[in-house]
Amino acid sequence: MPDHETYFSGRRIIVTGGVGSVGREIVKRLLALDVARIRVIDNNESGLFEMETAYRGEGRVEFFHCDICDEREMSRTFSNMDACFHAAALKHVPSCERSPFSAVNVNILGCEIVGRAALANGLDKVIFTSSDKAVNPTNVMGTSKLMGERLFTAMNFLRRSESTTKFACTRFGNVLGSNGSVVPLFAQQIASGGPVTLTDERMTRFVMTNAQAADLVIESMALALGGEVFITKMPVLRIPDLAREMRALLAPLADRTPEEIEIAVTGPRPGEKLWEELSTEEESTRILEGDRFLAVLPAGMTREERQGYSYPGIGMEPSTAIYHSDRLAPMGAAGIRELLLSPGVLPDAIRARLEARDDTAWTTGTSNTLRRVRPVAARQLATG
Repeated sequence: MPDHETYFSGRRIIVTGGVGSVGREIVKRLLALDVARIRVIDNNESGLFEMETAYRGEGRVEFFHCDICDEREMSRTFSNMDACFHAAALKHVPSCERSPFSAVNVNILGCEIVGRAALANGLDKVIFTSSDKAVNPTNVMGTSKLMGERLFTAMNFLRRSESTTKFACTRFGNVLGSNGSVVPLFAQQIASGGPVTLTDERMTRFVMTNAQAADLVIESMALALGGEVFITKMPVLRIPDLAREMRALLAPLADRTPEEIEIAVTGPRPGEKLWEELSTEEESTRILEGDRFLAVLPAGMTREERQGYSYPGIGMEPSTAIYHSDRLAPMGAAGIRELLLSPGVLPDAIRARLEARDDTAWTTGTSNTLRRVRPVAARQLATG
């Protein structure tokens, strides 16, 4: 394991997108370390105010309202800092499909501006939070994240010879409980009496919690030698199984039985994949694998150069494994229940109501029927 305290002790850390679900968790984790300062950058004014109020009295955290696409402002806010977690992004597939120009502006050009600001101010390391949707992308969001990865890799090796700034990336799966994710959507639909809407009953996803996502990026910062993509080895979830387990857990809170809440199949959305992958076949020729995560080494390096990428103490070995969510055994009911009851997955209000009960070991009910609805109705359900 990397010595987090040694790396972060006394350092001044930037978190872009710090108001988001993962950004907030990164800030929380960093405060437990001996960092000298945390600078939260976001363009969400209300979120910044709320977060600043929550951290009032914590002198190490400061908040800046800033658009990552404003190059001059970014260069200014990066001054006198040591490292950056770049978590600001447009992350939802449907909104990126509808607004591709915004996705390019934020997820690609914004990524370049962050990198330039880091280089101009001599930061030590910058970590980009990418997505498993960057692997063989079929949508705007995944494509923009792939370009962000490639930009960071390029900046790591094309920087001026006197620069020592290191750039690396992390790939997330679906972060359950994050803003706009499937868990709060299903929870709202169940509270309203249903139906719970799925786009396809065959859909599988790699999943993680906010805490696991934050741990990945913090470990990656401590480990990074420059140019890598770090990927946590995540469990696989069938989305219909998640819907059924959530229905079994939450229907009683809405004074209903699980069978009274329908699960409706709406049809796939533009750009949506049935399964996800952690890496490509091409990347499999340059992967190091440990017990908990993978490191994809930069392309275009000689074998001798790759041998310089070693991570003592964590047992990383060359691997050609390819992880596809449709080829791995999915989580069972018990695993899904445990995941749902993890901190930060279910909305706080729902979690509080569950904790007030003494029957959190629930059963899934008997009905596994899925009802297919017309696509127009599906869109209305998803947006209404």
